[in-house]
Amino acid sequence: MTVCYFGIYNPNHSRNRLNIKGLRLNGVEVLECNTRERGFGKYWELIRLHWPMRHKYSVMIVGFPGHPIMPLAWLLAKLYEKKIIFDAFISLYDSFVFDEKKYDPRSFPALKYWLVDWLSCVLADRILLEVNEYAKYFIRTFKIHPKKFRKVLVTCDDEIFRPLLVSRQARDHPPRISGGVEGEVEHKFLVHFHGTYIPAQGIPYIIGAAKLLKDEGINFNIIGRLKDYQPVMEQTKIDGLVNIHFHDFMPYERLAEMMAEADVCLGMFGDTEKAKRAGAFKIMEAMAMKKPLITGDTPAVREFLTDKENALFCRISDCWDLAQKILELKNKPELREKLAASGYNLFVQTMTPKKIGEELLKIAAELNRV
Repeated sequence: MTVCYFGIYNPNHSRNRLNIKGLRLNGVEVLECNTRERGFGKYWELIRLHWPMRHKYSVMIVGFPGHPIMPLAWLLAKLYEKKIIFDAFISLYDSFVFDEKKYDPRSFPALKYWLVDWLSCVLADRILLEVNEYAKYFIRTFKIHPKKFRKVLVTCDDEIFRPLLVSRQARDHPPRISGGVEGEVEHKFLVHFHGTYIPAQGIPYIIGAAKLLKDEGINFNIIGRLKDYQPVMEQTKIDGLVNIHFHDFMPYERLAEMMAEADVCLGMFGDTEKAKRAGAFKIMEAMAMKKPLITGDTPAVREFLTDKENALFCRISDCWDLAQKILELKNKPELREKLAASGYNLFVQTMTPKKIGEELLKIAAELNRV
């Protein structure tokens, strides 16, 4: 089968890059019709790029973020009698209005994003979301027919995120962390988190847990940056939290090396509606690296993880419960081993790029027969 991967998507974004990789691993020819131009120029560029491939593919997949480009994708698909798979991945309305709270729900921008989400889904033949819990939100909020939705989990690059051996020197004497809190850094039990500072991630609760555990021989690496990165870092200095070390974003290869040094990896803990209906790349990355995982107990993660079997759940927005779960894993190495092994096996069996590509191929083949 040949598919056209269409849109203004960032080809380096994990969702797009790994979807395309997964399809190719399953023998699918992927023709990329992609532009990074802005403004009205992007529409003309996509029309120009699409022209030579218009008769060469069976199904069009609109990559993330594809919401604003869906009307053009629908027009081209109709002209050449193709079906469209829209990888929605998230709701712009949910993200900007309720999760990040950039706009008042009664404002014009909020209405605009509601309409963009609604129209994108109406024009699509199939809609991809990572969990069924998010599909329920789309069905309820935008009145989209349930038959359009298909679940496609996120994955990670298993050529980068894989079980890695850490040398004794690196494990017992990690380098001093630049940009972090002043003070000597010696290896203790190491907890790893990477992500952004948006509310869904729940970084304040991770810092709260670190504060509760400051005398328990536990260090935290927090990797990522957004506009409020510096104030958070400064506050930890004021609070004297020498067990937290901050790092900027880094290449995936270096991120994997730092994860390999960790005893435990963390998922998401924010108390937002979006957090309750979404997974996270970091969850899959921890599983792929055979690391024990702690993440917030939400309906979304319960769709693909089992508490105390392949992850340890804690109450969302609860730094005390998170601290207790970290202590539990620190004190129970056999539980750490069990979670790491079970999580890794689940990833290999159901979540690798090749497995995700199989799901995408099934959806495209099913649609092509309609």
